[in-house]
Amino acid sequence: MSREFAFIDALRAIAVSPAARGLADDAAVLEFGGEKLVLTMDTLVEGVHFLPDDPPEDVAWKLVAVNASDLAAKGAEPLGCLKSHALGEEEWDRAFLAGLELACRHFHLPLLGGDTVRMPQGSARSFSLTALGRGPEDCPVPSRSGAQNGDLVWVSGTLGDSGLGLELLTSGRKVQTPEAAWLSDRYRRPMPEPALGVALAPLATAMMDVSDGLLVDARRMAEASGISIAITAEHVPLSRAFVATLGDDLDKRISAMTAGDDYVLLFTAPPVNSAYVRAAAKALGTGVHAVGTVTEGSGIALEWKGAPVPLPERLGYQH
Repeated sequence: MSREFAFIDALRAIAVSPAARGLADDAAVLEFGGEKLVLTMDTLVEGVHFLPDDPPEDVAWKLVAVNASDLAAKGAEPLGCLKSHALGEEEWDRAFLAGLELACRHFHLPLLGGDTVRMPQGSARSFSLTALGRGPEDCPVPSRSGAQNGDLVWVSGTLGDSGLGLELLTSGRKVQTPEAAWLSDRYRRPMPEPALGVALAPLATAMMDVSDGLLVDARRMAEASGISIAITAEHVPLSRAFVATLGDDLDKRISAMTAGDDYVLLFTAPPVNSAYVRAAAKALGTGVHAVGTVTEGSGIALEWKGAPVPLPERLGYQH
């Protein structure tokens, strides 16, 4: 177990409120007066979550986007956000604010307040943002623990683009193609879809976002739900840019399923809901893809063209 997850386990003894959901979900859910307030918080650290030379506008976008992704996973309508900012170079901070304004407008998360501190000279930049959303009225807030035997497993977008974009940015190779530029942008500017999460909430039995990689996040959903998830590798959606840059075989698909930073939705739904799931996505001009099934048992399994294949040693991003 990583040090981060060991620390989270220790925190569970403190986070005893039902709203905390055992610190095992994408967000907290506070219910009062018939309303459901969804709260989530993410922190980005230079050198861990973004590159030191990433444009400040992109860092701001990513900070808002990863929080919007958590709201999407809970089917929550964005309400606003609170921002913690460590002040550094004035020009950098000014560009960050321009990106923050753009991202808050795009994801319908108006800035409501926050805190500022002075960053020690030479230290890594670190930023936090708390996002608030209104949970669905006519159904429970989806958790990652509701998957049922017989459900289909879905994702809402292509996988591996951000991870490949990061690889291109850090490899030292000067790949100057439209595909490389698009992939790099997917790393720096994720595009979660909160409106899709709202539309899917009444149809899904379980839902979360893919932040650390499809395989490791599917395992987390399986563990939380007490079931097994089988992923069919050839059904995992890849972008044209990914295939044009890296190719398409089992190894490349495993790379896409373990890279992380995708910020697409991973959800389960009974087969009878399939037409409604596709219609909900189509109405928003986006796509969804059935990539597996829920079965009895535990853990996850991987299949390729009808045959089981061994799971990779690394299922996703390691904290």
